[in-house]
Amino acid sequence: MAKYYFIFLFTALFVFIADQNIKFLFVSGLYWESKCISLTLTFNKGVAFSMLSFLGEYLKYIQAVLIGGITIYILSHKEIVKRYAFSAGMLIGAAFSNLFDRFLHGGVVDFVYWHCGFDFAVFNIADVLIDLSVVLILYTHYKYSKKSEI
Repeated sequence: MAKYYFIFLFTALFVFIADQNIKFLFVSGLYWESKCISLTLTFNKGVAFSMLSFLGEYLKYIQAVLIGGITIYILSHKEIVKRYAFSAGMLIGAAFSNLFDRFLHGGVVDFVYWHCGFDFAVFNIADVLIDLSVVLILYTHYKYSKKSEI
């Protein structure tokens, strides 16, 4: 069982450190532009698509409680850690990275801007990893539910 806790914690820590290092490059002034994608620094004061930005400073404390609660829930349920160690670790690491940005910079560091054919919201690597982790969790859940039917 310790193996699964290690996978969870190592993945979370790796994602957090890697994401923070990438964001540091953009906070330090990295900029790149092409026909379809621009890598440019913005600070998102809300959540996805800047929703809930009206909450201001309260948003980071609300998120801290939610992310802390989810982390405690995951770690206190061995069957969740065992089944979803990697994907849950990725989710928590990315969530903590975005939360850390709120406390350090006053908003989440976003830098990937897609503008080829249509304008899309500016996002970061942690946002992609959060989405990917949810897909992996759903896939794993589906795979295990199919096995239990047999």
